[in-house]
Amino acid sequence: MELQRNWLDVTYEEKDDAKEAGARWDHSARRWFAPPGREEALRRWAAAPDIPALLPGEDRTLGDGLFVDLVPRSCWFTNVRTCVAPEDWQRLRRMITTRAGQRCEICGATQDASIPRWLEGHERWTYDEERGVQTLRRLICLCTACHHVTHFGFAQVTGREEEAFAHLMAVTGMSQAAARAHIDEAFAVWEDRSNRSYDLDLSMLTGAGVTLAVPPDAEERAAASEDGLRGM
Repeated sequence: MELQRNWLDVTYEEKDDAKEAGARWDHSARRWFAPPGREEALRRWAAAPDIPALLPGEDRTLGDGLFVDLVPRSCWFTNVRTCVAPEDWQRLRRMITTRAGQRCEICGATQDASIPRWLEGHERWTYDEERGVQTLRRLICLCTACHHVTHFGFAQVTGREEEAFAHLMAVTGMSQAAARAHIDEAFAVWEDRSNRSYDLDLSMLTGAGVTLAVPPDAEERAAASEDGLRGM
């Protein structure tokens, strides 16, 4: 018979407080729970309903495969994790990894802390150039290596360019020339999109009951990016 748990939603920042209050970690589920008799002490972390596996308006076919997907300069430092309440990020991440079967949706790798290799949530966006709107259309589970390829500019400035380049070729079967051409094209698209600012459309999240944090507006993000990492 499956063990029933009183699950908790505990942010990374609050894990020590929750543990001190009696929370316990389920390694197989990778989730905190309240043991019998500690429910009241841990009520502040009582789990909210699970987020649906298909978000309103989500296109799970958008952006299949491994490719370099650079975020425009005006949208640096803005991702789903920074735009939602911390407890809702935990719920979203759990949904993303669970529906992916705890595997990278690109290469099939599992999490392995000894390497280290993690499973991470990544956003797929569409861009309305006329209206200047960047719309969230898909959330996808990526391993660390695939995520480095996707954010190739970040891989460059953190010393992982060769590793990311090799992973791109290994997963896609591209030759060195084809992989280099693909990266150059991705940076050309990035340069073009970075010539303007975008407002964020996160209705895919709010439609699922996710609470948004207040992100910086487009001008603030653009200003911050001048001191940031190129091509993230």
